[in-house]
Amino acid sequence: MVFFLALRNIARNKKNNAIVAVLIAVIVFIFFTGNSIIERSNMSLYGAFINSLTGDVAIQKKTDVSMNLFGANIPVIDEFFVIPPFPAYDIVMDIISSEDGIAGITSQVSGKAYLDALGDRSPALLCGVDARTYFSMFPGVILQEGRTLHEGEYGAMITLDRAQRIEAETGLYPSVGTPLLFTSGGDLGFKIREVPLVGIFSYQNPGLFMNEIVILDPQTVRVLNSIQVATSQDINPGDDELLFFFDIDDIFNIDNSGYQEINEEEFSVDSLIARLSAASFENTDISGGDWNFIIIKLNDNVSSNVFIKSLNEKIEPYGVTAVDWRTSVGTSAILLLLIQVLFNAGMFLVCVTGVITVINILLISIFRRTREIGTLRAIGSSDLYISSLIILENIILSVFAGLTGILAGFLFIKGINILSVNIPNDLIASLLGGRILTLDFIPHVAVFSFVLAVLLGIIISIYPVYVTLRIEPVEAVRQG
Repeated sequence: MVFFLALRNIARNKKNNAIVAVLIAVIVFIFFTGNSIIERSNMSLYGAFINSLTGDVAIQKKTDVSMNLFGANIPVIDEFFVIPPFPAYDIVMDIISSEDGIAGITSQVSGKAYLDALGDRSPALLCGVDARTYFSMFPGVILQEGRTLHEGEYGAMITLDRAQRIEAETGLYPSVGTPLLFTSGGDLGFKIREVPLVGIFSYQNPGLFMNEIVILDPQTVRVLNSIQVATSQDINPGDDELLFFFDIDDIFNIDNSGYQEINEEEFSVDSLIARLSAASFENTDISGGDWNFIIIKLNDNVSSNVFIKSLNEKIEPYGVTAVDWRTSVGTSAILLLLIQVLFNAGMFLVCVTGVITVINILLISIFRRTREIGTLRAIGSSDLYISSLIILENIILSVFAGLTGILAGFLFIKGINILSVNIPNDLIASLLGGRILTLDFIPHVAVFSFVLAVLLGIIISIYPVYVTLRIEPVEAVRQG
């Protein structure tokens, strides 16, 4: 009975109720489409990084600065930030290995350097990997040419995008075996290393900076980063290190056991590069840690948040901490999270404004129905009955408006996909998972949007119900 009476009242107040329904539908439409775009970006980033670079969890040394896999998450600090070596590597690895729900574990040492290839010079993000476990753990790394790195060898893999940029710049396409020269600078001076190109790869869904990554053997990255190497035997320093142990006047006349004397007349840039690239690569048997990160991939049914919380309780005494994939990615993922927070904060303000507007419209409707409401009270209708009637009317309106807003959002998404809009901005393209704007209908966003509509229906009913219950039958008769 109450339901049909509510429908009759809605039909009798078409004008005011239409305005209310449109306002709620617009709010739901904006909420649905905005969060669909943001959630699509989240899914794209998640797919790009979890299966290609970061895994679900990264273990790193605990620092005062938030750190990603290639530096600090604060741009001002990142220029001067040096990723610290991983402490207590073997102990922490034993703890992690005993945990349940892990699908894969690998290690990484990271750095930055300039890469010279075929005359092209450009900055590179260095990813020194454990070849035994890295490529099997990340199916998003797709081999295009050559092969992947083998355990214990010295070599590098570049992205297909970088190879094409080198060809566009120099007219020469890098092939397997092409020498790649890496240079880096630090407190001790410059480090130079040359390794062969063993493979060209691409990422299944490259993020903003992923095409700048070069996959290297870990020892090369350690040397470029001046990280002490743990080995099973003594390692003589490379000639680049000797450059800093001798006076500049003696640098071209080294008379040290195990090193060939170089006459000044015979010195050239090529001979220097050859010497800097050779000695420390030979006869090294890496057996220890000296990593920056341990990267973990979890089984599909394992919550990363729960896993991180549990693991941190065990590894905290060793000066390390576990972080999620967003922190490992850095700026782009954190920026997207910030955008989501700001968007929904803006939606909250829109909802407040909409609620105030709708309440004013409903109050006008209530005042126009004073005689009807007074009559209901005069014939014995309870406060609960009248309250239920007002609330039910508004909920019916909100449900209708919510479904309309979701349907409009769904049609908007389909229309965008049909138009195949091109995205010129690199950042936006990486966030949305490609150059062509493609949006998805995400069921849980639709559910949240519908719940929002129902909540709005309840909220906008509170004050009008209060006003309605203050209407006295006598006053209603006097007005009628």
